[in-house]
Amino acid sequence: MVDYISGLNEPQRQAVMHGNGPLMIIAGAGSGKTRVLTYRIAYLIENGVDPFRILALTFTNKAAGEMRHRIEKVVGNEARNIWMGTFHSVFAKILRIEARAIGYTSNFSIYDTDDSKSLLRSIIKEMGLDDKVYRANNVFGRISGAKNRLIGPDDYLNNPVIQADDASARMPEIGRIYKQYSLRCFQANAMDFDDLLFNTNVLFRDHLDILHKYQHKFQHVMVDEFQDTNVSQYLITRKLAAVHQNICVVGDDAQSIYAFRGANIENILNFQRDYGKENVKIVKLEQNYRSTKTIVQAANSIIARNKNQLEKHVFTDNEDGPLIEIIKASSDNEEGRLIASSIFEAKMNDSLINNDFAILYRTNAQSRAFEEALRKVSIKYRIIGGLSFYQRKEIKDLIAYLRFTVNQNDEEAFKRIINLPKRGIGDTTVAKIAVLAAEKQESIWGIVSEITKHVAGRAGIAIEGFADLIKSFMLLLDKKDAFEVASHIAKASGLLKELYEDKTVEGLARYENVQELLNAIKEFVDNPENDDKSLGAFLQTVSLLTTADEKEDDGDNDKVTMMTIHAAKGLEFKYVYIVGLEEDLFPSQMMLESRNDLEEERRLFYVAITRAEKRLTMSYAETRYNYGRLKVCEPSRFLMEMDQRYLKMSRMRSISQESHGYERPEREVRDRTETPSGGSMSFVRSLAQRTAQRQAPQPTSTHTPSADFAPSDTSKLAPGMKVEHLKFGFGIVKSMDVNGTERKATIQFDTAGERTLLLSFAKLRIV
Repeated sequence: MVDYISGLNEPQRQAVMHGNGPLMIIAGAGSGKTRVLTYRIAYLIENGVDPFRILALTFTNKAAGEMRHRIEKVVGNEARNIWMGTFHSVFAKILRIEARAIGYTSNFSIYDTDDSKSLLRSIIKEMGLDDKVYRANNVFGRISGAKNRLIGPDDYLNNPVIQADDASARMPEIGRIYKQYSLRCFQANAMDFDDLLFNTNVLFRDHLDILHKYQHKFQHVMVDEFQDTNVSQYLITRKLAAVHQNICVVGDDAQSIYAFRGANIENILNFQRDYGKENVKIVKLEQNYRSTKTIVQAANSIIARNKNQLEKHVFTDNEDGPLIEIIKASSDNEEGRLIASSIFEAKMNDSLINNDFAILYRTNAQSRAFEEALRKVSIKYRIIGGLSFYQRKEIKDLIAYLRFTVNQNDEEAFKRIINLPKRGIGDTTVAKIAVLAAEKQESIWGIVSEITKHVAGRAGIAIEGFADLIKSFMLLLDKKDAFEVASHIAKASGLLKELYEDKTVEGLARYENVQELLNAIKEFVDNPENDDKSLGAFLQTVSLLTTADEKEDDGDNDKVTMMTIHAAKGLEFKYVYIVGLEEDLFPSQMMLESRNDLEEERRLFYVAITRAEKRLTMSYAETRYNYGRLKVCEPSRFLMEMDQRYLKMSRMRSISQESHGYERPEREVRDRTETPSGGSMSFVRSLAQRTAQRQAPQPTSTHTPSADFAPSDTSKLAPGMKVEHLKFGFGIVKSMDVNGTERKATIQFDTAGERTLLLSFAKLRIV
């Protein structure tokens, strides 16, 4: 038997060995929460709890898989009997078992976001609404938000507050769209991701016998990342734990960063209230095993500014580690070059590999400059959150064939494959089939399978051939495993042949991607852990994959990782670069309307800091292109909020300076000299000044340009010269900053105050 208890610290041991009753584990960053949750499950099994009666819910399949394998090392194959997986995968399993109770069949399709938006576009068009007003993205977001709050289409239509909100957004018909969307999904025997939670709530609400069945089945309920649960997830877990009250939640309110997708931080903040303060056992895991003291203390100093949080103090016995380096770049492109240069030097000096590094940013759009810079120094990288393998056209095409073979009511799959490869069936014919199905209150397959009664001519013959093809595929479902059926469909449908005949580089890549999909299906069939090897079982697995669960496209996994901070949650890297630390970018301009929004952004920054193990670097740019316009940027307030003892300004010079033989002015070098405490006093002063300027009323200008205004040649511009600007009016040049080919002037304007302008863009008249 594996001795795992002796390797735990005292709070970890308390959490693992807690018996019955509600348990809340507040797990600070890097405190070993996965180990604790894993060993707690193993401890329960060793002490007589049937693994079939344990439910463990996670947010990624990857996390569930890692936990299951760790438990297996302790208790053996019994670990395979635990009900463990993501909320969506576990509830999808329950819904397939109980589907008929809510009017579905067990082979229902699961629509991804693209499927949902495609269906919404069809509905918007059929309703004669303006698709520029009713954009599928916006409509889908509103419907998704409603479902996560457990608001169905009828409640949505009857809620005056929601209706007033839609009217003010000039989209008063969203309620009707929502109702039609729900009806069409039901007719297609399909659920979207939100329905997996919404319909589980409906199932338990309307069928108490089924609720009682699962309440008594699950003796222990465990929830990982509890701070990320939404209203729907919380209500389901609370209902399931209502009989035995053995609910264990693990989370960290300081890492609650998913409010935009419905996560409710109140779930963890109010856990004691819900189960009774005297009944809840609270264990705090406060020792960080991941990061250096510098990183941990810097993270503590930033999150301490949040008012709405559970009390804890994260500490570490690790080494002090280097100070956090702050890199100032003149532009976003230079920021990319400086970060790439820093990674290159660290690899050489510290004998590191690409996998040791991560670049984290607030939005995916920031990746371009870093991609270009890394390519120039031949450093390989991966982008997490780019185009998913399962979102590529050729993959979605074959998946649609597989889905329609399993579920002939799947309208979105039908629309995708009916003329693929081309059969001479146009959109008009497809629309006619949809209308016929609606008029006769039949499924689309009901019309298609007897098409010659409804459509004559070549189109009717072509559709009849398609129907015969699908019928032949359906005959294989009960006789062959997923790989055999999928391989046959790929060939017999003509998809493989069409891709093989495309000899372009892109065509070859698409053909190889389909082969890779077939490899994935073979791997699924050969996996001894998968008892059900049917095509339907594979499709369920694929439909519930998250981005974090997907494999690399090639065999080379040694790459610098680039991703948004949201995607980085739960990961760790030796060296981390947090880039784009500028006001309105991070914190995001859209998250500055309330204290709650700003506190969520600060928690996101905390998550970014705590991904780093050994070294942390942060960067910001003084100018950045935004929607095609050059914007002068201010350093993020978060840099000022951190305890300055843990920061130092970088002494790195930009590549452009080095290549042009440019030396920094003596004043700038002196300003960046470190203080004995390790901070940079000029940096602190600069940030304080900028913060004060940001909070003070900004002077405005109503300047009317001179009649003879014409931009001057500014190549000879020098301090002391008087200039005129179209918007800011008249001013005196205070200083010049030359950075390679980029020249900037700091000008004190009479009415607009001090401004720093990039001369390649600014239009100035020398007076």
